[in-house]
Amino acid sequence: MKHAYDRYCSVILLLAGVAAHALWCPAAGAVEVVKVGGMGTALGTMQQIIDAFEKRDPGTMVRLMPSVGSSGAIKAVAEGALDIGLVGRPLHTEERNLGLLATEYARTPFVFAANRSVKKKGLTSEELVRIYSGEMQTWPNGERIRIVLRPSSDADTLLAKTISPRLSAAIDSALERDGMIMAATNQECHDIIDRTPGAIGFSSLTQIMTEEHQLRILSYNGIAPSVHSIAKGTYPLVKTLSLLTRVKQPPAVRRFVEFVLSAEGNAILERTGNLPSVGRKRN
Repeated sequence: MKHAYDRYCSVILLLAGVAAHALWCPAAGAVEVVKVGGMGTALGTMQQIIDAFEKRDPGTMVRLMPSVGSSGAIKAVAEGALDIGLVGRPLHTEERNLGLLATEYARTPFVFAANRSVKKKGLTSEELVRIYSGEMQTWPNGERIRIVLRPSSDADTLLAKTISPRLSAAIDSALERDGMIMAATNQECHDIIDRTPGAIGFSSLTQIMTEEHQLRILSYNGIAPSVHSIAKGTYPLVKTLSLLTRVKQPPAVRRFVEFVLSAEGNAILERTGNLPSVGRKRN
């Protein structure tokens, strides 16, 4: 009966939908609730970290929200709708004036992923330009290439455009063409690639490793993406992941950030396709 009552209290806390502050549940005592959300890249890894954290800190309940992207996370933290935002890009100039603190916690290989029907194991920078410009429209076996795009302001689109000026122009041309496939979130992008023969799109090693989709991870210029290859500097495409908070952090938020940066948190990051950072803070 006590377990059932504990579960009831947990459901009430989840439905309360409030940011980090103490709530009272007779069975569990005071419980601090922390709301975490943002880019879809990190959701799978963050759920594993949350599970481990809650075992060590039973007085804190961490709610992982659905993907709202980096920009959505920044806005939500600034407005108090999220306690911790998961972001994959630097803050824009106007965002730096919102009183927020970004703590880098990991880097993960940024990858081009394809449907399992695609037999090609890797792409060169030149092939990527030809694919996104529309010059190369079929895979070597004759299967049609289906590009899955992200919005022009999305962190992954912006990151892909930094690879080279030619690829940036090719992505812009793809965004302007009619009839292109557009995914609003990281999870939707994976879903579309998974069910669309010949599809290719942006992803990250950590997201692929922590989700159930069986996507083909493509090498880039002959280098396979891995934690080891970004640590050595041989794989050049890297997505930097940060925790975004308000400067004044409630105790539960501070404890969670510290756990992510701890040895136990780093171990989870490493086994889920991330290279842990040293917790560098930047505004």
